[in-house]
Order: sequence, then C-alpha cells, then structure tokens
Amino acid sequence: MSQSPSLPAPDPWSSLRAATPARIGLGRAGDAPDLASVLAFQMAHAQARDAVHAPLDLVALQARLEGRPVLTLRSRAPDRATYLRRPDLGRRLHAEDAAALVPGAWDAVFILADGLSATAVQRHAVPLLEATLERLPGWKIGPVVLATQARVALSDEIGAGLGASLAVMLVGERPGLSVADSLGVYLTHGPRPGRRDSERNCISNIHTSGGLSYAAAATKLAWLMTEARRLGLTGIGLKDEMPALAAAEPPALG
Repeated sequence: MSQSPSLPAPDPWSSLRAATPARIGLGRAGDAPDLASVLAFQMAHAQARDAVHAPLDLVALQARLEGRPVLTLRSRAPDRATYLRRPDLGRRLHAEDAAALVPGAWDAVFILADGLSATAVQRHAVPLLEATLERLPGWKIGPVVLATQARVALSDEIGAGLGASLAVMLVGERPGLSVADSLGVYLTHGPRPGRRDSERNCISNIHTSGGLSYAAAATKLAWLMTEARRLGLTGIGLKDEMPALAAAEPPALG
C-alpha cells in the first residue's frame, strides 16, 4: 500500500518575518546562507550605496514644486567624496551662495537637502512639503531651498540668512540594509550658526515602505512648528506631546 508524501513542516520563522524587515531565520545551504538570502543582501547593499552616491536631480525637483519660488544652494563640500570625508564642510554654506539669501519676515523656510540619501529626497520631500503646507494656513513661508552636499546644520546658516523664525530641513537619512530612501525632518527655532543638536526636533523614518506616512509626518511637523512658534523654542524644551488623532487630515479652512 503506497503512502502519501508527507507535507513539509511549517516554517516557525514566518510569523516573525512578517513583523520585521530585519533578516531573521535565514535559510541555509550547508554552512552558508542560501542563494536567495545572499542575493537579497547584495541588492539591499547596492541600493544603499546608490542612495548615498546618487546626485540630487534639481531640475526634476524644481519642476515638481509647481512654480513656488526656489533657491538652489551648495555647501562648502565641492563634491560627494569630499562631503563624505569632511562633514564639517557640509555644515557651511558656499561663500558664493551667501549673497542669494535675502532676509524676509518669514515664519518658516523649508530646505530640501540631499543629505546621505538623495533618493529619499527625490521621492518623498515634495509630497511631504505639500502635505505640511496644507496644515499651515496663514503662515508666511519663504522660498523653498534646494541644498546639495548638505548636512543638517546647514539649515542654521540658511535660515538665519533668510531671516526665518523656523528652519525646517527635509533631508535624506543614512540608508540601511532595510530601507535606502528614508527621509528625516529637522526643525530649528531661531536658526543661526552654532546651534546644537539638542536645540532641534527630529521626525525620522518617513517613507512609503512601512515607514511614517506623509500625512502622519505632516500632521506631526505642523503641530511641532505651531508649538515652536508659541513657545519660542525647539529641541529638548519642546516635548512631542501631540494629542492622538483619529486621522492625519489637514485642518479645515475658514
């Protein structure tokens, strides 16, 4: 009497893999990971490297901003290799670009900066900017700044030069082997050279592959900006105590 073939045992790791992008319970081929796991790792590594080294497409970004006034600025890092070796140069504005900063009575200025993942800025910065502006009726917003070879502290010099009360930098975060296009936001009240990291607020992990959504990030950012203006500060003195919202929708106008 023939016996029916036995079914393979259920994979005990499957439920855990569904809960995290971390590489857990990988298959084996002898004493090494299986081919699928190796190829997936190599792909993730290549995507992370591409995100770091890809140039920001300024023309495409400006086209997506749909006629908003735009300034294109550079840091003092002349190229990507120098930017990666000399973080200090990415924190200072190029001397020739300082003349483009004309002070105005701006409540806030938004800076879209390549940071360590131009891919993240290319994909997510404009949708997040538009969603945030919908939630800031009545605010005086300065020209949108596109900054290349930029570190977070570059927003201090830019915000001070434009006379903005708040500098908001949307910047590409350091890519990892799970996500290569994660966007971060850094908010600074009273921007000026010399501001410390403890004087900023940060929202991170904004992307469309299981990260913070544009709507949720924009709602949180608009709340932080409103509180920063009310309190006259950002950083450790501004606690993220935003009330829980049923839906991240912009406030009704009128």
